[in-house]
Amino acid sequence: MAKSSSWPKIDAVFSLYESYGHADYIGEPVSQIEHMCQAAQLAEQEGYGAEVILAAFFHDLGHLFAQENELEEMDGFGVMDHEKLGAEYLRELGFPELVALLVESHVAAKRYLTYKNPEYFRKLSDASKETLKFQGGVMTAAEALAFEADKNHQLILKMRDWDEKAKLTGIPLPDLEKYRKMAKDLLDGPTNS
Repeated sequence: MAKSSSWPKIDAVFSLYESYGHADYIGEPVSQIEHMCQAAQLAEQEGYGAEVILAAFFHDLGHLFAQENELEEMDGFGVMDHEKLGAEYLRELGFPELVALLVESHVAAKRYLTYKNPEYFRKLSDASKETLKFQGGVMTAAEALAFEADKNHQLILKMRDWDEKAKLTGIPLPDLEKYRKMAKDLLDGPTNS
């Protein structure tokens, strides 16, 4: 069976996971790939479809770029604007806008939640508190209103919840082939598969 035209794009993104996914998830007790797989598994367990599951799987993709490119860092806590880097890369590959939006917005969700609920800040890991300083800090009231106006803001908050929960040790990695196929089906669309 010949590979569809989407396979080179999928190979490109998954090669980042294969090459750099086992690196430490900066300041957390899991690797990058463990963290992103756990987030995807949480989305799947809650019954979400491919776009949301893949957004959870790709949400920290921007951190993997740092392993092969010299990018501005957050004092040893990962790459500046990793959410924007990952989202732009996914757009360039042709993934649906919802996937890119959820990847791009998971940092804004942290900023929003620290504004809305000061207790949320206290529950953040030390690494997440440090990165918040580089990510714009707590939202202003005006920023929070704009965030709430986004029709996807509840889903963005879900993404953040999975991001926070996806830091457990000892969770077996799923077969990445499942996500590769999901990505191929999404890129190819229902009429081209």
